[in-house]
Amino acid sequence: MVDSLIDKDERFLAVLNRLSSKSIEDYYNPYQLFEWPDSLPEGMWWMSPELTTTHGTEVAERLSREQLHTLSRCESINFYSLNVHGIRELLIEVTRRIHTSGFETPSEFFHHFIGEENEHMWFFAEFCLRYGGKMYRQPAGPAAEIPRSNVESLLVFARILIFEELVDHFNAKMARDDRLDDTIRAINRIHHQDESRHIAFGRELVSVLFEDVKQTATPEELAGISAYIRRYLTYSFESLYNPQVYRDAGLENPQHLRRSLLDSPARVEFEQNVFRKTTRFLEKTGII
Repeated sequence: MVDSLIDKDERFLAVLNRLSSKSIEDYYNPYQLFEWPDSLPEGMWWMSPELTTTHGTEVAERLSREQLHTLSRCESINFYSLNVHGIRELLIEVTRRIHTSGFETPSEFFHHFIGEENEHMWFFAEFCLRYGGKMYRQPAGPAAEIPRSNVESLLVFARILIFEELVDHFNAKMARDDRLDDTIRAINRIHHQDESRHIAFGRELVSVLFEDVKQTATPEELAGISAYIRRYLTYSFESLYNPQVYRDAGLENPQHLRRSLLDSPARVEFEQNVFRKTTRFLEKTGII
């Protein structure tokens, strides 16, 4: 059982206790914390330009500064929309497991996790609806489905970790970027503060779950886990490239534009940079 491994893992228990205490110490009320201005300036970046999907490509060279600013607004709304969709899914999966057999030990931290992620979903949705007037739909894809099997929990928490590390890469950079409006920097700074704890927890839990799976998994099953995780890494990253974003930004042939950006050498470098720490962890544990 997973729980027996967790109970014996002194490192995991120590991390769990430390992170639970930190969640209590860092608690804040997001409904009182943020001051929402009526509007945000349009003639500036809403996302660090280095994080936009056209950065470093010929497309960016063809666009005017005004067009790049407009694109950054739309990409910003898409990014926070992805946060809303991703958080909703991870809340469903974590709630299904809290106080169930095999997850007794981490359930105390799950309470902090669920509360914090619910609040994150609220302020990201608030930003999208206030300043974008919409939320972009979640992209469909085969990797979005979690296969029902004895490794389901491992895949669930590996996906949660990948999602959190992806968004935290953006949060950490935008929190420090003085080219962005204070409101944008604030929501990224707060999210990064909480996600640092969630990522630390996620890495420990995924490691324990994988150790449990390895006890009975065949080489073929382990290869299947690796292949699924690699597909999900690709799916997660490509969700940033949304043709509706390009259409809303006034760019022509959005589907063709998306394909050309995904095929660009800049995309390869961008993806490697975003997932550098994530893939290092997954390779070190042997998951991929």
